[in-house]
Amino acid sequence: MSRLPPIDRASAPRELDPIFTMIESAMGFLPNSLLIMARRPELVQAFAGLAAAVNLNSDLPPGLNGMVSYMCSYAAGCRYCQAHTHHSAHRAGLDTEKLEAIWEYETHPSFSEAERAALRFAQAAGQTPNAVTDADFEDLRKFYSEKQILQIVAVISLFGFLNRWNDTLGTPLEAEPLAYAKETLAAKDWSAGKHDPAGTAT
Repeated sequence: MSRLPPIDRASAPRELDPIFTMIESAMGFLPNSLLIMARRPELVQAFAGLAAAVNLNSDLPPGLNGMVSYMCSYAAGCRYCQAHTHHSAHRAGLDTEKLEAIWEYETHPSFSEAERAALRFAQAAGQTPNAVTDADFEDLRKFYSEKQILQIVAVISLFGFLNRWNDTLGTPLEAEPLAYAKETLAAKDWSAGKHDPAGTAT
């Protein structure tokens, strides 16, 4: 159950309308994380600017942003962000076989060596304490430019904020990603836990 409930969209400050409309258009719903954050509209505005800078005009291969965001959220243990990132990757058209096998990225034939290096890096960076090694970084250098490496780190860092925000507040999952996660992630030992909007999970 949420420790600070989302506010009603109708009660949100009007200056957030353009941001909320853009996000609803992109995601198909308005995340409860932002409706909690809307109590501090300047935080929503700053976060939206950072998220746009990180996610727009990425020069990473298609789908890699989504896989990296899921993997660092998986490592951090934030089930809200796991549901969101896996669902977003699905909506963005990421290859279904890769999505279903992402936990086996080290050995599954669907993943390239470049993807393995990025996902290994994201999994290490999502842990506390950060488990990235010099060897992990050197593996990235084999496949990605410095600009692309910074993009990967930016995605991980953006979701580092979201993982802490949502896991600390117990942000309730919205209907669409919750239904998706129950169907696709539950077999991989996922449950909504504190993010169950019914407040019945522990």
